[in-house]
Amino acid sequence: MRIRASVAVITGALALSTIAVPAAQADGGIGDTKITKVVVDGDNKVAISTSGTNTIKVSVTASDDSGIKGAEAFTLIGPGYGIEVTGKPSCTVVSATTSTCTASVKIDPKTDYLSNSNAGTWYVDAWITANDDDFVWTEKAGSFSFQRTAKLTANAAPEPVVKGRTITATGALTRANWETLKFGAYGSQSVKLQFRKKNSDTYSTVKTVKADSRGNIKTTTKATADGYYRFSFAGNSTTSAVNAAGDYIDVR
Repeated sequence: MRIRASVAVITGALALSTIAVPAAQADGGIGDTKITKVVVDGDNKVAISTSGTNTIKVSVTASDDSGIKGAEAFTLIGPGYGIEVTGKPSCTVVSATTSTCTASVKIDPKTDYLSNSNAGTWYVDAWITANDDDFVWTEKAGSFSFQRTAKLTANAAPEPVVKGRTITATGALTRANWETLKFGAYGSQSVKLQFRKKNSDTYSTVKTVKADSRGNIKTTTKATADGYYRFSFAGNSTTSAVNAAGDYIDVR
């Protein structure tokens, strides 16, 4: 179930339709059942591109002195959008008192009609029932970033280059536009120019620069050794982190 509406309307509608409990009972329960952890896609970040089906996995860990019986369907609530995670979650026993309940939902930007404004902080609503019929119902039991996928390029020149001479690094930062289903410029964002030596596995930051209003990046540095240059974007709540592929420079 995908619903476009205000967050308040989504929350009430899904609470009534999926678990038949009035909104007034939000963040309520009976007994000592507690939700202790919520994880979405392993790291609480979900990046959606312009095409393809994405499977979002939701895991809710809960405890009760009698153990956990099960969970009702989870609901994901974001800016102007709601997703009901269809199907009853599957619960795995962690200990005599604790279980982790998981479920997943598929989302496709082509068929789910996402708007760019839907990106940002999303929340998981969850209902957990214990073996002794205690229960807890929590809106915003956990949060995650629902992000537009970013892309980043990098090119270093000239190559080869004499040691000590100037290298010019250029690139571009773009991100998914869910309304046009294309990638567009992501301007005025800070990115890091990074370098790793030829026989190293580790990049180090040379400097931080800012993309122009069209997402274009240009900066210079001095040639020191053979190796790879790349740009790196840290990401934010609406846009995924991304590293450009390293571009090799031969220093002579």
